[in-house]
Amino acid sequence: MKSCLCIFLLILTTSIFAQEDFLAKRYFEDGDYEKAVVFYEKLVEKDPRRTDYTEGLIACYQQLERYEDAEKFLLHALEMGRPYPTLFIELGYNYTLQDISEKADQYYNKAIAVIDENPNYGYGIGFRFQKYALLDYALKAYSRAMELNPKLDYNFQMARIYGEQGNIDKMFSAYLVLIRQGKASMSNVIRNFDDFISEDAESENNIKLKTILLQNAQKDPDVIWNQLLSWLFVQQKQYSSAFRQEKAIYKRMDGSSMQRLENLGNLALDDSDTEIAQSIFEYIIENTNDEVTKLNSQLNIIDIQLLDADEKVLNTVQEQYEELIEIHGYKSQTLQLQIAYANFLTFKKDSPEPAIEILKNSLELPLNARGTAYVKLALGDILVFNKKFNQALIYFSQIQKKLKNDVLGQNARYKVAQTSFYKGDFDWALTQLKVLRGSTSQLIANDAMQLSLLISDNSLEDSTQTALRKYARADLLAYQNKTKEAISELNGILLDHKGEKIEDEALLKQGELLEGIKEYAAAELNYRKIIEFYGSGILADDAYFQLGELYRNVFNEPEKAKTQYEKIIYNYQDSYYFPQARKNFRRLRGDSIN
Repeated sequence: MKSCLCIFLLILTTSIFAQEDFLAKRYFEDGDYEKAVVFYEKLVEKDPRRTDYTEGLIACYQQLERYEDAEKFLLHALEMGRPYPTLFIELGYNYTLQDISEKADQYYNKAIAVIDENPNYGYGIGFRFQKYALLDYALKAYSRAMELNPKLDYNFQMARIYGEQGNIDKMFSAYLVLIRQGKASMSNVIRNFDDFISEDAESENNIKLKTILLQNAQKDPDVIWNQLLSWLFVQQKQYSSAFRQEKAIYKRMDGSSMQRLENLGNLALDDSDTEIAQSIFEYIIENTNDEVTKLNSQLNIIDIQLLDADEKVLNTVQEQYEELIEIHGYKSQTLQLQIAYANFLTFKKDSPEPAIEILKNSLELPLNARGTAYVKLALGDILVFNKKFNQALIYFSQIQKKLKNDVLGQNARYKVAQTSFYKGDFDWALTQLKVLRGSTSQLIANDAMQLSLLISDNSLEDSTQTALRKYARADLLAYQNKTKEAISELNGILLDHKGEKIEDEALLKQGELLEGIKEYAAAELNYRKIIEFYGSGILADDAYFQLGELYRNVFNEPEKAKTQYEKIIYNYQDSYYFPQARKNFRRLRGDSIN
């Protein structure tokens, strides 16, 4: 009985102690220092050796400007046997907060002196100085420790400090020495360079790094310098210069860096630098012996050709696809070819039937679950194009069940909702969309939210869902690349359902389609109507963003573009477009973008 009572008391004491720890940290994080200090005083009294408790208490005293209490506590702690040397820094910083610099320096130097007794304290002391932005003292601590014990290496920490001090040349040189000596990984160094490098090739820091890298390359022809120069040129979106470096890397590494060239080609293509992207893919085709790598580059070149293709180009591309199919046949290793050709036949040549046959043949191949899902997704898309909605739903549902928690499964569920929407089965579409609001893919979750709101908002106002059905027809026409017919269908909504909730949705969709056929002035007018008449609606941020992109990319009016992005930054901070709007705004303002 007595032992049970002891165990109970021990559990109770531990529970109370844990609760006090939790409350102290919670109040401190919330900025309620008056309450936090009460708990920290209790915790320190119970366990004076816990550094997190002592530091929490000192921080509370300082936030409350109870400097004398902090001083008294620290002096007492220093009088105890073998105090940790960072307490000297804490006491010095307490004097710094009171603008008593002489006393502060006295205790900072005492912390440095401890390193003479034991150089292993160098890291802890240097790091604490860094915490309080006492960078000169931090450098002194690190360098003194390394001087006394050459086995210690704090050059990485010192390089970071040079950057924080604004000594950019010294920082770049220090990091490059670390890379050359194999004491730091390139990825680690690049992460630190990110804070100082921008997209502007003419910025001072970019020029400094380029100069130092070129100097190093002249003195020491190591592939490291080519790799870093390539990285720098990519940040500056100078893909042609990056390509020159990657070719040098490829030759010096005996062709083992083909993946780097593929990545560069994809980056250039994503950034619409199609001329350089094509040159990179052509270089890969000429130099690779790998069937799949070569095929991927050939498909990328076809994608570039299709960006602005007339009928003549489409016929040429079809011949290229047929030639590739003849070379590779139907294999599980070349699914990307079969899917790309099927999509081309459907969405570019309006010939879904042979495309369906190609993908059904592909399903007969020995495929894993993900390979099967990719083919079924593509097949479902083509069946939707061909208005065979029920067949498409079967394929999408199969993927959804097979890969339930995978992004592919979530994408299939969205396609179930989208297909149901096209069919006019709005209730079932809503059921699927509600599940997708918590998708791990932000893009899927955002699309699901948009479609869900479109259906629910326009079902409440109009029980017959007449306007919604018209919108679904227009959306399907757009999906089938029948852009002019879709625009005309949306015009009908704007004329017959003026003032209804669906009007802003129709304006936005029509604006996007007008951009697709390069009727930019008409698209601009649509976006402006949304802002004027539906400024407090859920699509206002979409309209501001689309206007910003028009002014930035088409009309070349950066000041007008900045105004649109600024609206999102200040008024729509929870918008899906917020991160990109902020990035574009800062780029137009001339800020350093990493």
